[in-house]
Parts: sequence; C-alpha cells; structure tokens
Amino acid sequence: MFVDEARVHLRAGDGGAGVAAFAGLRGRPRGKPEGGNGGAGGDVIVEADAGMATLLEYRRHPHHRAGNGTHGRGDVQHGRRGDDLVLKVPPGTVVKDDDGTVLADLARPGQRVTVLTGGRGGRGNAAFVGPRRLAPSFSEQGEYGDEAWFSLELKLIADAALIGFPNAGKSTLISRVSAARPKIADYPFTTLEPNLGVVSLDDREFVLADIPGLIEGAAEGRGLGHEFLRHVERARALVILLDPSPLQEHDVVAQYSILVEELRSHRPDLVERPRVVAVNKADLPEAGPAVERVRAAGVDALLVSAATNDGLERLMYAVVEAVDVAERALPDREGFVLHRPVPPSFEVHRSGDRWVVTGKAAERAVALDDLTKPEAADFAARRLARAGVDDALREAGARPGDEVQIGEIVFEFRDEDGG
Repeated sequence: MFVDEARVHLRAGDGGAGVAAFAGLRGRPRGKPEGGNGGAGGDVIVEADAGMATLLEYRRHPHHRAGNGTHGRGDVQHGRRGDDLVLKVPPGTVVKDDDGTVLADLARPGQRVTVLTGGRGGRGNAAFVGPRRLAPSFSEQGEYGDEAWFSLELKLIADAALIGFPNAGKSTLISRVSAARPKIADYPFTTLEPNLGVVSLDDREFVLADIPGLIEGAAEGRGLGHEFLRHVERARALVILLDPSPLQEHDVVAQYSILVEELRSHRPDLVERPRVVAVNKADLPEAGPAVERVRAAGVDALLVSAATNDGLERLMYAVVEAVDVAERALPDREGFVLHRPVPPSFEVHRSGDRWVVTGKAAERAVALDDLTKPEAADFAARRLARAGVDDALREAGARPGDEVQIGEIVFEFRDEDGG
C-alpha cells in the first residue's frame, strides 16, 4: 500500500531533575554540596532514508515520543540524556507544522531536521555553589519536552513523470520499459497509487514515475488527481501519453490541452519543463489519424504501442534527451531545512485579575525543587529580575500585590524598583 500523507503527534523527551545532596564533612553541618544534574530529554528528528518507500507506518501509528533524561544523583552523578527519536521517512518527504508552514524538504537520503528539542535537564545543587552560596540547598527541576502535531507529505522523486487520462496505458507502458509491475485492469483510475520504474537504456538509467490518471478539474480536486499532481512537481521532464481509443471522452488534441492546463493550474512552472508527447495504442485503427491531428495542432508527437512494444525504444530515447535537457537547465534539487526564528523568551498578558507570564526564560527561573525555602525563593526572584520579567510586568501595568502566575506557581508582585 502506498501512503503519501500522514499526520503525526510528536513529543520530545522530558529533562531529568537535578538533586540537592550533601556529603557529610566534619565541621560543616550541611556538608559539601554534591547533587548532580539531570539529563536532557531527547530531541525529535525527521530523517530521509532511502530504505523507506511510504509513510504507512506513521499513518498506522501517529504518536511518537523521544526518551526522557534521567535524574541526577548524589556524589555529583549526572543523569543520562534521553534517547533522540529519529523518524525515518522516504526521500522526497516535506515536513510541515500544524499551521502548514514547511519546515523541511528532505529531498536526499541523509537529510534531517530537528522538529522538537528535548527539555533541558535541571541542575543539581553542586552547580550553584559560588561566593554567595557556599552550600545551596535547592536544585532545578527538569523541563518538559515540547510536543506538537506535524504533517508529512511525500512527493515522489523521478526523472520523468508519465501523465495521461485514465486507461491511456501508462501502467502497461511502464511495465514494458522497466521492472515495475503495477496492477493493471480495464477500468478508470486503474492505478490508485504512483509507481516507479527504473529504465535502463544503453549506459543510462533514469527513473520513470507512472502518475495515476488525471481528469479535467484535477487541479481543483476533482477525482483523485489533486492528490497525485504533487508527485509531478519532483519530475525533471514530463511524458504525456494520449489515448486515441473511441472509449475516451475527449479527442487526443483535447486530452493534450486539458492535461497541460491541469499542470498549469496546479503549478505554472510545470508547463515550462521539457516534455515528450506520445499517442499510445498504435495497434488501433484510430491511432494513425490521431497522431496526425496532434501534429497538425503544432505538437510533435510519437506513435507507440505499449501492448506490442512498437515505438517504445524511440520514446525512451526521447525521454532520456528531455531529462538531459532538464538536468542541464536545473541543478539537482537539494532540499532545505527552514531556520525558524527563536521565539521570545517570555510574554506577559492579563488573564482576569491575574498576570500570566509564559515562556521558557520565566519558567526556568522558577523551576526549583522547593520554592518554600527562602534561599530558593530569593534565587528565583533574582533570576526573574535578570531575565527582565519584573520590568515587563511593570511596563504592562502590574502593581505591588497583584497576582502573577508562571506555570503552576502563583505569587505576589513586589515592585522593589518602582516603589
């Protein structure tokens, strides 16, 4: 089963907590601080892998998460980092966030993008030792890993795409010129999934994609064409196969015009790519007059028969030439990874009678194991001030005594600088 779209819910690993621990020493009631740091949570990475052919695994199992970091321990033993989650996808997969923003176009094997970062591990009390804190009694909690929905969309990578109306004979043709063995039957939309075939010609090889039959209005979503047109986007050259059979609703000239217009409607640049036109079913009496009508319309067309192999070698040489022209005109598609802007470190907004501060800078400042300890509360207050949270609250209109919420923590705002 070919699956070219999947929606997945991904979660990065949680960071482990740091620990407050002491080693007993004579003359030091608290002892020496020896609490280790927690390990960071694992990241979520999407990587193109030539061994993957479809996105079926992610359609069946949409929920995935990376490993959590472990907690720190005494004797300055740091927690282990959580295992990264690497999702293998076929080359040609486009990764989008839930808003539809393209995060990466993984066109080549080995290309990867980190879509979620694991939570930071909390620091143990040994990390906070300094001139002002000789024996800190607090440690940091680990951060939760980010989570979100993403869309995976596979666009086949081929040198040439074989395009035509249903029952034009595309599946038969690709089975004749390559090792591909698509399922073939005599009814519209014979092929419900794209097929790839590798064609060997002299010392050349190229990949030919059989795109399921398009119909008029495919670019607007009629039939199944709108799902398959995306696969044409990857092809360097186009092979348009026309059907002279009287069973077709449209004449070959009309078929050609409709197919070109569907390509243009989907993406205007598609019609600029090198293309080869062929009239199939040369064994039918209607085929000869049909190819003459196409040529009379100003379109150079070959006459072939996928059923009897007539003209297929000449057609394949024409396709190789078109692919060569395209390769000279356009560099290989390298793919890309979007470098997303760093989000603001925190934001302040009003919610009822309370000020709510969101963002990692603010959440990290108060993520201590026990804020009821005066030493820990004082440390958190200084970190909030250094991060600019106090100034931002003051500018937003906060007054002394107003409630402020950061995560699950609620406290009173004290405007020590503003009076």
